[in-house]
Amino acid sequence: MRLPFVRTKSVAPASGPRIPSWATPLRDEPAGYAGQVQAAFLANPVAARAIRMITENAGSAPVVSTPAGHPAVELLRSCGFGASGPGLLETLAGHMLLHGNAFVDVAVGHDGLPAALFALRPERVSIEVDDEGWPATHVYRAGSAVRRYPVGGDGGLLHIRSFHPTDDHHGAGCLGAAASAVAVHNAATTWNKALLDNAARPSGALVYQPGDGSTLSPDQYSRLRTEMEAAFAGAANAGRPMLLEGGLSWQALSLSPAEMDFAGMREAAARDIALALGVPPLLLGLKGDNTFANYREANVALWRLTLLPLLARLLGALSAHLQWWWPGLSLRVDRDAVPALSEDRERLWAQVSGADFLDPAEKRRILGLEDGQ
Repeated sequence: MRLPFVRTKSVAPASGPRIPSWATPLRDEPAGYAGQVQAAFLANPVAARAIRMITENAGSAPVVSTPAGHPAVELLRSCGFGASGPGLLETLAGHMLLHGNAFVDVAVGHDGLPAALFALRPERVSIEVDDEGWPATHVYRAGSAVRRYPVGGDGGLLHIRSFHPTDDHHGAGCLGAAASAVAVHNAATTWNKALLDNAARPSGALVYQPGDGSTLSPDQYSRLRTEMEAAFAGAANAGRPMLLEGGLSWQALSLSPAEMDFAGMREAAARDIALALGVPPLLLGLKGDNTFANYREANVALWRLTLLPLLARLLGALSAHLQWWWPGLSLRVDRDAVPALSEDRERLWAQVSGADFLDPAEKRRILGLEDGQ
C-alpha cells in the first residue's frame, strides 16, 4: 500500500492553463496542440493511419491481471458509464502519443470501489505548483466548468506522462517532432492538387505580339482573362483546343526537374511522419523501405518498439493508482496472446525445452506458467 503524500507548503495559484514548451509553433506550422492535431490527425492520411494503428492495437491488446480475472480489466475496456466509443486504453494511448500526457479520473461507486475510469483531455488540464515547484493541484477546465484535483492521496487524478528533458511536469508528445514533416506533406498534397486542377502541368502564357507594337487595353485584357478562366482553366478543360485572335500566340511552360520533385519530397515527409510516430513505414504502404523483409517482421517491430513500451507505461501507472482500492493489483499485456509475437514464444519454448539442466518446475517458471497450468 502506498503512503499518503504529505504537503507542508502552500499552493501557488496559477494564472491559467500552462502551455508545454514543446507546443511552441515553428514558423508557419500550426500553433498549439489543437492546430497540430487538426493538421496531422484530421488532415494528413499518413499521420492519421499511423496514429489509428497504434491506438487501435493498444486498445485491443490482451490484458491480464494479478490476481487473475480482476474487475479492473473490464474497466480498461470501457469508456465510462454505459458510453460507447473507444475504450480507455485506446484513448490513453492516443493522448500519450499526441500530447505526451494522459489523465485518468476514477469514479467511485457506492461500495467505495472504482466503478468507471474516465480519460480527460490533456489540453484541458493544467498543473499548479507549490512554493518549491512541486505539483500540488491538477485543474481541469471544460468551458466554464472548473474542477480541482489535489495531487497525491486518494481521489486525485492519475497523470501519466512521457519523458521531457526540459519540462518538470509535462511530457512531450510526437506532434511537435512530426509537425514539420506534416506541414511539408500537406503542402505537397496541395501542390499536387493544384497541378491536377491546371491540367497536371503549368498552364503556359498567352503572348500578344501585334505588328504595330501596341498593347491590350484594360477592357481587352479583362475580357481575355475571363474567357481563359471560364473556358480553358481547370482539369475539366484539359486538352481543349484554343481559338486565338490576331496577335495572340500560346507559349507553353514547363517545370524544372527540381520543381517537379515534389513527389519525392512528399514521400520523404511521409517517412519522417512514420518515424516520429513509431510506425514502420512498410505498414503504411510507403515505397522504398528495405529495412524489413516483410510485413510480419514490420508488425513485430511495431509491437516490440512502440506498442509494448507504451502499454507497459500505461498499465504500470494504472496498476499503481488502482492499488489505493485494490492492494496488490498488477496489470500487464499477455504477450502469449499477441499474434505478432507468436514466433518469439515458439522460440522461447524451444530453447527452454532443450535445456536439459532445468527441471520441469524451473521450466514452467521461465515460461511464466503457474503450477497446475
